[in-house]
Amino acid sequence: MLKIFNTMTREKEEFKPIIPNEVHMYVCGPTVYNYIHIGNARSIVAFDTVRRYLEFLGYKVKFVSNFTDVDDKMIKEANREGITVPEVADRFIKAFYEDIDAINVQRATINPRATDNIPEIIDFIKDLVAKDYAYESQGDVFYRARKFKHYGELSDQNIDQLVEGASEHVGDAEFAKKQDPIDFALWKKAKPGEIKWDSPWGEGRPGWHIECSVMSTKYLGDTFDIHGGGQDLEFPHHENEIAQSEAKTGQKFVNYWMHNGFVTVENNEKMSKSLGNFVTVHDLVKKTDPQVLRFFLSSTHYRRPLEYSQSNLQKAADNLNKIKTAYNNLKFRLDGATDDDDADIKAQVIKIETDFKTAMNDDFNVQNGLTEIFNLVSLANNYAASETVAEIPANVILKAMVDLTSILGVKLDDQKDLSDEIQKMVDERDQARADKDFATSDKLRDQLKDMGVILEDTPQGTRWHIND
Repeated sequence: MLKIFNTMTREKEEFKPIIPNEVHMYVCGPTVYNYIHIGNARSIVAFDTVRRYLEFLGYKVKFVSNFTDVDDKMIKEANREGITVPEVADRFIKAFYEDIDAINVQRATINPRATDNIPEIIDFIKDLVAKDYAYESQGDVFYRARKFKHYGELSDQNIDQLVEGASEHVGDAEFAKKQDPIDFALWKKAKPGEIKWDSPWGEGRPGWHIECSVMSTKYLGDTFDIHGGGQDLEFPHHENEIAQSEAKTGQKFVNYWMHNGFVTVENNEKMSKSLGNFVTVHDLVKKTDPQVLRFFLSSTHYRRPLEYSQSNLQKAADNLNKIKTAYNNLKFRLDGATDDDDADIKAQVIKIETDFKTAMNDDFNVQNGLTEIFNLVSLANNYAASETVAEIPANVILKAMVDLTSILGVKLDDQKDLSDEIQKMVDERDQARADKDFATSDKLRDQLKDMGVILEDTPQGTRWHIND
């Protein structure tokens, strides 16, 4: 039985989807004015891991994640470069896909853009104005936060204690137009030279919060299963989404709210673009194995903070290498394996898989899940070291390793093949060793190493893999 920690109730709750065997899930996406940094990637990977596990359990997942492709930051970047806002968005959306592909994140079912949904956003706001949940002021439209009786419940804040200007997306100039300091913008009047659209309130553009209410309900319905994002989005962004959506529809917006922890750097400081202490995925994958980065990001429980450092990246690399080596060693033993079966080995695998599911069913506890993966690694190593290996149980172990690690985004079964040339060199080295021609053997080993080929001499023969 899967249980999810619901930020709204602050309890672990049994997961019951609205539609049996289906999950409708929305995760707030990036503002596409720059490359994503490791903090952004942590949220992306966390919810990709959640999605993968739900699919492992047999659910069909409809996964929606937006692109914020118009806001103050987008306009500022476009002006700085002397290009249009859509041109900035197009470039960084392309880069976003390149970066998430590199770290093996499944693409969303739908990645809607705010600017593709302007008519729907205007209609949504018109509905809120008609219901007196919103008002126009000098070309802007604001939401009456105090009118929504549940405002502040998600972030566990008293409405009278909320800090003015809690969102970095709202400028100080807006406050003079507000009837109440905690009201927030749904529509912003365009300044001279800014990107804009016609509306009943004049030329302008959407506020930040409204786009997610519009796009999530458009693609997933008035009420859907899971809404995710970073802890920094609890207030005001997700709080405002709830207020907007439930005021319009009269329905509960989301059944399960999930929020991932921050990535921290030195002195436990949150990594963010605003603090200037960020490392982009775009740069990091050029000098770090993307699989190592993915494993690093996915191997800590999603609600816990994750400390980014070179030493922690190296620990992830070492642990991932242990998993890959165990997999490759056992796969190598399939050459010459017997046709026998082994009920005990298969029973051990079943127990490990069961214990893995027990761990992951407890609010996606990947750290306890990793314990079971390493139990599988130990089983693979021990069996690979056996005098004889049977094909059926070996394949059971290998399949389990692929299935469980794939939930963390690790690709064990995507190994590069050696070319005929490299295979010939491996065979020549084996013959040189047999002839005790160690000079030739060492020379060939060094040549293979320079080509990125790692050799491992085992009692069963020489096994190899390409160091990627």
